[in-house]
Amino acid sequence: MAVAAAMLLGSAAADGKDPIPDRPPPEQRRMVGILDVRVDGVSAELKAKFEQQLEQQLDTNQYWLSNRAQMRERMKFSNKWTEGCLVGECLADVRTQTRAELVLLAALSGSGTSFGYVVTLVRTDTGRVLAQKAERCDVCTVNEAMTEATLATIALLSEIPNQLPDDAALRATALKTLVAVNKRELDVGRRRQRKIGIALAVSGLAVGLGGAAAYLLADHPAWALGVAAGGGGLAAGGVVVLTF
Repeated sequence: MAVAAAMLLGSAAADGKDPIPDRPPPEQRRMVGILDVRVDGVSAELKAKFEQQLEQQLDTNQYWLSNRAQMRERMKFSNKWTEGCLVGECLADVRTQTRAELVLLAALSGSGTSFGYVVTLVRTDTGRVLAQKAERCDVCTVNEAMTEATLATIALLSEIPNQLPDDAALRATALKTLVAVNKRELDVGRRRQRKIGIALAVSGLAVGLGGAAAYLLADHPAWALGVAAGGGGLAAGGVVVLTF
């Protein structure tokens, strides 16, 4: 049986097929590149240790990981990208040269027994931050912080859907929703304004007619004329409100 299995593996290898059937080929795995690892207050050796730990623990059946050295080697053929490009449209050439769908930015810092990390995943097609995790531990070791940063990176990657969200469509939907909300509020405001205008006009008309009637029936008292004028002004105000 062992000989048969060996022959089967050998035949698959000769055919150019991956002898491990449940391991997707590279083009079906998510391409992730480690673009930048920074340290502050800790040994520079942690950069390499963090990368090694991530490479050892990341599921290679799902992800194709390029470390910093591999990314720099591929980017040396670019005449558009520079070391300062970590986010934004300049990452488009990183995608072209490395085929990385996402790039990882990591930062480890601390001193004494207080250490923290920030891990950020950035899309290379849009240059936008896709996900980020930041934590700080007041009583821990630098190795514990590095391990937590590694686990946080793996957790962020596992939460990302196979199909990245369409940023343009999301922005269009958000804009459409905002316009609809504003229109609704404007319509409500206009209805409220119309009700106020009608109330002012009707009230003003009633007051004005009452003042006019009192003026005519009570031997032209001055106060009645004032009431009629006030009512007329109130009605005119209602008409103005209805006009706008």
